[in-house]
This record gives sequence, C-alpha cells and structure tokens, in this order.
Amino acid sequence: MNRMSEFLIGNLDIAGSLILILSLSPIFKLMRELPSGNFRKWWGILIAMIFFFIIGYLYYAQQHHHDDEFSENVIVPYIFFFGSLFVLFTSTLFLQTTRDIKRIYTLEIENITDPLMGIFNRRHLSRILDAEFSKAKRYTIPLSILMLDVDFFKKVNDTYGHDIGDKVLKNLGTLMLELVRETDHVARYGGEEIMIVCPLTDAKHALDLAERIRQKIEDCIMVPANAEKGITEVRITVSIGVSAYTHEVANVEDLVKRADMALYRAKNEGRNRVFLCNGSTPETILLEKDSSL
Repeated sequence: MNRMSEFLIGNLDIAGSLILILSLSPIFKLMRELPSGNFRKWWGILIAMIFFFIIGYLYYAQQHHHDDEFSENVIVPYIFFFGSLFVLFTSTLFLQTTRDIKRIYTLEIENITDPLMGIFNRRHLSRILDAEFSKAKRYTIPLSILMLDVDFFKKVNDTYGHDIGDKVLKNLGTLMLELVRETDHVARYGGEEIMIVCPLTDAKHALDLAERIRQKIEDCIMVPANAEKGITEVRITVSIGVSAYTHEVANVEDLVKRADMALYRAKNEGRNRVFLCNGSTPETILLEKDSSL
C-alpha cells in the first residue's frame, strides 16, 4: 500500500466528520422554512444525532492516531449501532416529510379547484387572467378568452332534479378538460358559466376552438338513460362568447366584458352558437361565419 492510500485511509474519519458538518447547513435552512411545532422538533433531533456522529468520528480519529486499540474496538461498534438508528430515524422522517408534502399539495389543489366540476375556481381564474393579460400587454402577444354558458340549465334541474344537474356540470367539467389544449386554462366562472383562457391564441383560432367545443358538447350525452330511475338521456347545448386582446382592450375587465357581450348576443340569437366581440360596441359582435379576421 503506497503512502497516498495510507494517508487517505487514515484520514477517512476526519473527512467523514467534515462531510457531516457540511450536511448541517441544508438542514438548518430547511428548519427555518418549517413552521414551529413538533415537525421542527423532529428535525432538531436529527441535528443532535449528526452532532453525536461528528463527536464520535473525531474521538475515533484521536484514538486511532494514538494507536489506542481498546478505544477503537469499543467506539466502532457504537458508531455502527447508532448509525443503524440514524438510518431508521432519517428514513422515518423522510416518509413523514413526503406525506406532509403530499398533504400540502392536495390542499393547494383543492384551494384552486372547483369541487363539483373539477376545473379551476373563480379565485384562481382571477390570478390566471391577471398574469396572462400582463404578458399579452407587455410582449404584444395574442390572448383570447371564451365565455361558455349552458343553455336552459334551469330546465335540466326542474326536469331531472338537482342531483342530475350536478352530474351534468361534473361531466361537463371533465369533458372540457378533454377538449381544450394543454396551454389553455378552464375555470368555473359562476353557476353554469365556464371561462377558458387561451394564451398565445388570436381571435380566429379562438373561434375555431369555441366552435369545436360547442359541437362536441352538442353531440355528447351528458347523463345516460336509466330505465330503472325513469331517466332519459340528458343532452345539453352551450352558447359561447369570444373576445381577443387588442390594443383597444385597456384591462382584464374590458376583455371579460367583451366576451360577456358576445355571450349575451349568442343567447339572444337563439343559443347553441358562437359569437365574437371584435370591438367595444354591439355592432362589432360578429358570428364566426361573418367575421373577417
């Protein structure tokens, strides 16, 4: 064995101590991020165990360099024993940490999701709209929104009951997530109204998307027939208003107002159709087939 190997082997205990000291830094940073309570105390116990190992490594190094064979024979089994306890403790702690992270993630998802439809809620929609509108305005990039409303939804509740009405909304939310693109954001605007935020999408492509969604919903059976419960199949149609960002759109409220105007026109014109608001007055609200974009 050459001198370099002897040197490395003889100083592994000191190197191990330095590594353990370095490991304290991320743990201290992690603890500062944690709220006070029992969870922080468990990480404090982990720090205490690391300190124990540091002391053990340094003591072993001292005895090793003094050729104290008895101390070495006593300390090494202790280090191995407490090392096994350390592994058990850290694995348990990491398991608990993973569970807490999963729980926090679930709470965050629930906080931004509508519990019935399974799409984003109104509060999260506001954040999405503000963020996407700011990007569109700052970088002059396309942005469109679709305002969708279920036609004669009150009739569904009156005919089949609110349980079926809720099932229709739930199935509609699931269908919407299947119909939109990965870059789009779907949220419940209120009642049976849904808004779709479409980044990097101009008016023409937003109209194409809206028409495709309208047609798919019209063709879909929202609730299948159930002879035992005396329920016939439930189908619905939707009216959709579309608006797109232009330099004339001053803010988010203006963009939403234009989509709402187009939706109002669609419902007044017989429902189950798509309208685009390409300006700020009723005269600029156009049917898709009549719009020149």
